[in-house]
Amino acid sequence: MSRYLAQIAHLEVTSPDVAASVRFYTEHFGLRVVDEVDGKVYLRAWGDYHRYSLIVAPGEEPGLAWMAWRTHSAEALEQAAASVEAHGITGTWNEGGPGHGRSYDFIGPHGHGTRLVWEMEKYQAPDELKSSWLDRPERRSDKAGAPRFFDHVTVASRAPREMAQWYSKALDLRIMAYADIDEAPITILAFLTTNEKSHDLGIVIDTSDRPGRVNHVAFWLDTHEELLIAADVLMENGIPIEYGPSMHGIGEQNFLYFREPSGLRIELNSGGYRNYLPDWEPNVWTPSTGASNIYRNSVMPQSMQESFPFAKQGTGTEEGVSDEVKQALLDPASRLGQG
Repeated sequence: MSRYLAQIAHLEVTSPDVAASVRFYTEHFGLRVVDEVDGKVYLRAWGDYHRYSLIVAPGEEPGLAWMAWRTHSAEALEQAAASVEAHGITGTWNEGGPGHGRSYDFIGPHGHGTRLVWEMEKYQAPDELKSSWLDRPERRSDKAGAPRFFDHVTVASRAPREMAQWYSKALDLRIMAYADIDEAPITILAFLTTNEKSHDLGIVIDTSDRPGRVNHVAFWLDTHEELLIAADVLMENGIPIEYGPSMHGIGEQNFLYFREPSGLRIELNSGGYRNYLPDWEPNVWTPSTGASNIYRNSVMPQSMQESFPFAKQGTGTEEGVSDEVKQALLDPASRLGQG
């Protein structure tokens, strides 16, 4: 468990058509709108303990504005901010915003907006949404396949291992696994966590020149059966399924990927292991060992290599990289001007 961070709390993503994105999240995905402030729409899944977990903000392209992490305490927030600065990055203190208190905001070494916060508003359901289960923040959604809560974010970086090591050193995230290509010790994926999950931050390789990109946003379902129901609901409503359902080798999660109207990739997952070992050493997977698909019985579509905002250059993901990108990685001096 991280000394500083307790969990990933919420994301702010951008959409060129906020209304269309929000309509998808509410009508086909089972999230609920809880606030609309300054053009931003705040949404929650039925099991989120905080007031919201996803903010959709206006933007020219789909992308990630902020990933917000909650600390263990007010003291941990101060300590985390000091550690970030000790590792070479200076952020800014802000007095807070809807649903959260004072925060320390900075741009990570690979361009990702990162927010650290302690005070967060806990959700209190109105009477008509209270659950029979006393520990649940509200009753289960009446939409089939609606996720329980926000689970993780996977971002893109030109150097996943380097980025993972920075977040591990500066914020004490545990590195849980790496994936390298089969042909060479070149890392294409890293998994980190603040707790016992396999990851609440994933990092995939990105060979584009655009920093701060995001590959997908993930929500959690309790069971594999619910994930299959969600796939059925999406398919029956004409929403293409990009990849899955299947199971990742890394993390052991059942997965399903699709896109919301802005183009941003969404993942649903269930299952996965819990790891409490304080001295865990990350294993190194490869595509051939089942990093992305443990059954090794399908090919991940090339579209999964896209991250957001879009870039003309190719990118890599959990499954591997295209032949062109492999060539560039394995022999970077093969093109004139690159030697």
